[in-house]
Amino acid sequence: MGLFKDNKEVNETAMSQNQTAALPDYSVAMSVYSGEKPLFLKLSLESMLTQTHPCRELILVCDGKLTPALDEVISKTEQAYPDVIKLIRLDSGTGVGGCANAALKAAQCDYIVKMDSDDIALPDRCEKQLSLLVKNPQLDMCGAYIEEFDSDSGQALSIKKTPEKSEDILVYARRRNPFNNSTLVYKRAAALKVGGYSGIRRCEDYDFVIKMLINGAKGENIPEVLVKYRVTSQNLTRRRNFHNTRSFIAVRWRIFRSGFSSFSDFIIPCAAQTALFLLPKSLTGKIYKKFLRN
Repeated sequence: MGLFKDNKEVNETAMSQNQTAALPDYSVAMSVYSGEKPLFLKLSLESMLTQTHPCRELILVCDGKLTPALDEVISKTEQAYPDVIKLIRLDSGTGVGGCANAALKAAQCDYIVKMDSDDIALPDRCEKQLSLLVKNPQLDMCGAYIEEFDSDSGQALSIKKTPEKSEDILVYARRRNPFNNSTLVYKRAAALKVGGYSGIRRCEDYDFVIKMLINGAKGENIPEVLVKYRVTSQNLTRRRNFHNTRSFIAVRWRIFRSGFSSFSDFIIPCAAQTALFLLPKSLTGKIYKKFLRN
């Protein structure tokens, strides 16, 4: 009986490995800047390098000079994964969009998996997302839910859900990004076709997704959590500052002018973002937690 059970486990493991081996190669695109905490980067890298379907390459784009502690994390990771880590160092102030374009240009695989340098991917994230894209070759993008967690306590705060099907994504995208950015996987060819990311400094992820949708790209979201999103005291501060608010409005104005969204689709989210910027921080924090987080 024990021998039969062991053989069954071996067979199931072999079947799982064969299924994973049939999935296509992919490139992970991650950027990091000097303000990131070394531990956060270490945990994020580990989560992507220990996937059930491993990446062919992890492109880490450094936005300017990093701290010695961050460089140490990167050096140790390169030593552990010398054939996987591809390091790109750019001038300071390139921005997330510029870093994403550098990774897009350097990638050798047909699929790009986005990842933030402080989030944590579940072990089977890439296996599940690549499986969906292989089963549905008409799709150009794929996302999933995220679980927001408190960085200090590790406590789960909420689950940010996004629309599952292409038709619902198109409607949702008129006002908000229909993909959680740190879960996005996309075809490299489709991204190159729209010119990659724009040169804007903030809201570049939403702008990129809209460019893809306008160009006819199709996407879906897997209705389950595949990435844990770290929430710190700085998250809301970044959302409510002047530069983010200005970019928020500029991107939505451009989307409205393209004909993708209506004027009400432009004005309603912009009014909410402006209120987030103008109202006292104590009040906007409560508003965000109650209405905007989900």
